[in-house]
This record gives sequence, structure tokens and C-alpha cells, in this order.
Amino acid sequence: MAQFQVPQFIETEDKIIGSMTLKQFAYIAAAGMLSFLLFFVLRFGFWLVITVILSISAASLAFLKYNGQPLPKILGSAIKYTLYPKLYLWKRTTAQTEPPEINVPELRSEAVSPLKRIWLKINTVIHPIQQRSKEKKMDSYRQTIQQKQMARRVDYR
Repeated sequence: MAQFQVPQFIETEDKIIGSMTLKQFAYIAAAGMLSFLLFFVLRFGFWLVITVILSISAASLAFLKYNGQPLPKILGSAIKYTLYPKLYLWKRTTAQTEPPEINVPELRSEAVSPLKRIWLKINTVIHPIQQRSKEKKMDSYRQTIQQKQMARRVDYR
């Protein structure tokens, strides 16, 4: 049987430039280039303020992680959340949830395929399934715990 080597650390990015990944280096280099270009355009005091802001933002984009997620991914998710609509549907639309009528004459005729009849039986519920009550769930949970405790008891006579 042939053996294959499975890659192990697929979540980590390769360190290309020093101890930085290519993305981290790109953030730092872009801020440095922009700061260099602004040095010749702006006054020194204003350039210094802009450079400090650029360097802090580039360093945070490159190195800051929150809950294991990099800052660019968090910012992208935040922008996507604000721009896209926030309509979350948990039910089907009314056209899909309405079961077909059982009293339709065409369904009672022999012209209906057996597959369609099976589909109707599966999708049409006459009696809803009742949910188990919390007391029944707790009773079954207590019963399993008691069974485990009984199994642990050993008589050493």
C-alpha cells in the first residue's frame, strides 16, 4: 500500500521576508511608500501626523489578531455586514410551504405517478410530530446517569 504525506500546518502562512508573511510585508511597505511620497508633498508637521497614523494602521493590519482572526478579515466582515441586507429567513416562502391539496381530483385518479404519490405522503403531514417535554428528557437523562452509577458499583465480597 502506498503511503502519502499529509500536510500538517496548512493554517499558517509562510514566512517569506524575515519573520513576516508576504501580506504583512505588503501592508508595511505600502504605508512606508505612501509616507515617503507624502514627505515631499506635505508640510513636516502634517506629514508627521499622517505618518504616525499610517504606521499604526499598517502595523495593526499586519500583526493584530482578535479571537484568532486577522484584522483585515474582521474589517471585511464588518464592511460586508453594513453593506448587505440583514434579512435572515428561517422559514420557507409561502409558495414552498403550502402542501398540495389532497382532495384534488387529478391526485385521486390513476394518472398520477406512484413517485408523485410517495412525494405527497412524505411532504404532507396529517398529524404534527409532538415535541418531547423537558420532564421526559430529564427523566431519560436521570435514568441513564443512574444506570451508569449502578454499573460502577462493584461488590467486593
